[in-house]
Amino acid sequence: MSQKSYKSEVGLYLIPTPIGNLDDITVRALKLLNEVDVLLCEDTRVTGSLLKKYDIKNKLVSCYEYNEDKVKIDVIKLLSEGKKVGLVTDQGTPIISDPGFKVVEEVIKNDFHVIGLPGATAFVPALISSGLPPSKFLFYGFLNTKKSKQKEELNSLKDISYTIIFYEAPHRIVDTLNNMKEVFGNRRICLTREISKLYEEIYRGTIEDVLLEIDNIKGELVLLVEGNTEKIDYSHMTILEHINLYLEDGMSEKEAIKLVAKERGVAKSIIYNEYHTNKK
Repeated sequence: MSQKSYKSEVGLYLIPTPIGNLDDITVRALKLLNEVDVLLCEDTRVTGSLLKKYDIKNKLVSCYEYNEDKVKIDVIKLLSEGKKVGLVTDQGTPIISDPGFKVVEEVIKNDFHVIGLPGATAFVPALISSGLPPSKFLFYGFLNTKKSKQKEELNSLKDISYTIIFYEAPHRIVDTLNNMKEVFGNRRICLTREISKLYEEIYRGTIEDVLLEIDNIKGELVLLVEGNTEKIDYSHMTILEHINLYLEDGMSEKEAIKLVAKERGVAKSIIYNEYHTNKK
């Protein structure tokens, strides 16, 4: 079902808020923070400080990981009454490694509009200032905090040729980087902390280089890791297995065939025919 976002003002508005510098907010975001009937927020104290700066008074309702199942029902009731609902998180763009996804799912399921505003998010400035290839990247977010699980995740990512973006906590970053070095090798990375804040700092170099500089690092961290630049040998896989590898990652059949042809140095028509001859 298509959504004509602005045919009706009733809906759930996902409103990005500053990740550090409180001036990093759009005119449209401020307008909606004023206009919505109810504003869902991760922490009423954090959002309250932002609203106070801009002299905005609105009704705040907590929406965090452990009460989303209740809040989503309340949101549907509000939307059914013709109300306009806003959703913010403590910093940045809602839903990305933050609460709110269950609410979005429920709103869509009940045929109401979900309108996402452009605005502040941590990984974009980190990417464009990193010096790592930006044309293709994978945003992964937080890795598992358990060492064995984290290594499993890293192993599943080690062959990806794109720049990979992670969020990480300062007290875990050294262990995470050591795990990455073990699984990925000593790749180039960029670690950015406190984006847009007074103590913003960027570390660039290999994993070993950065580990030497970040003793007792503090603040919000974005970690970018260079993709695998070594040519991967797919000769042990059949063409069908090679294509299925990318289909399982969410690629379309057309995209997978094109990529496999490129990686094997074979015409797309040959890969296409081989795939359709052998797939079940």
